[in-house]
Amino acid sequence: MIDLRSDTLTQPTRAMRDAIANAAVGDEQKREDPTVNELERRGAEFLGHEEAVFLPTATMANQIALNILGRPGDALLVEQHAHIMLSELGGPAAHSGLLTIGLPGTNGRFSPEQVVAEIRDRNSVHVAPTRVVTIENTHNSSGGRVWPLAEVDAMVATCREHDLAVHLDGARLVNAATATGVDSARIGGGFDTVTLCFSKALGCPLGALIAGSSGLMTRARRGKHFFGGAMRQAGIVAAAALYALDHHVDRLAEDHARARRLGEALAAAGVPVDLEQVETNFVQIEVGPDRSGAIARLKDRGVLVSTTVHPTVVRAVTHLDISDADIDSAIDVIPAALKTLAAA
Repeated sequence: MIDLRSDTLTQPTRAMRDAIANAAVGDEQKREDPTVNELERRGAEFLGHEEAVFLPTATMANQIALNILGRPGDALLVEQHAHIMLSELGGPAAHSGLLTIGLPGTNGRFSPEQVVAEIRDRNSVHVAPTRVVTIENTHNSSGGRVWPLAEVDAMVATCREHDLAVHLDGARLVNAATATGVDSARIGGGFDTVTLCFSKALGCPLGALIAGSSGLMTRARRGKHFFGGAMRQAGIVAAAALYALDHHVDRLAEDHARARRLGEALAAAGVPVDLEQVETNFVQIEVGPDRSGAIARLKDRGVLVSTTVHPTVVRAVTHLDISDADIDSAIDVIPAALKTLAAA
């Protein structure tokens, strides 16, 4: 089976498992785990900030970021199809009392002008004051799309000008950095907080970082306990993340190249793929109204894909466990399966 549902499905490599097995550990709640401490040190540098905190998941990292940047009754601005908006169970409201305002986006992006238009009078006793802005890079629901660096800089500058906190949901930040050709620190360093997920393109079984100033990370460590994310001998997990930083960052270009090859071949075979959308490791495929039928026919032929927020679109996501041979097979299978569906 060729599993293109998500880059969250990767299995730890043999070498990563060896790193896990041999990790030096301690009590990370007391900051005595040497492997966690090293990951946090390196992670802060990798993300362009003073300090970082290791957490179990990127969803928790996002929610801690919003909790320390806003106050109950504040308004949060985010693109309407962002992960924070669609896939975190109303967390900003439930955990932090934030009013979440979804902005319409193009390719997962919104403009500084949209932000300025939503800034509310902080002296009013009737409205939720706008205090936090979040962007997602790469943007999952738009198909792994990348924020151009100039647009990132413009958004951060606008937030600074208007005294707004700004957070980067960087679950797939390393994909954005690979596509942009700059270091992750160049993208993430301007934000108040940035999060990074290790269980997606970086191929770890779990783990995430939140990074920011030392003052904010002091509050994030409290949030880590408050949200139930404090661990003990967490070095066995941190060791996987350190291995990924050493061995799985540069190889992301291979995932992007395979996604591009898949997209181009499907388009050439007449499968509706918008090649402008294939910027990283996602290929979005228009399959028509019978999406469940398309997914079933592909599965019957040995290819797994997943749904998207768009009701007639599926996605194929390349990752560490997808080879060139897998792409060759998918190029043969997908057009044939979808043509069979159309003829049915």
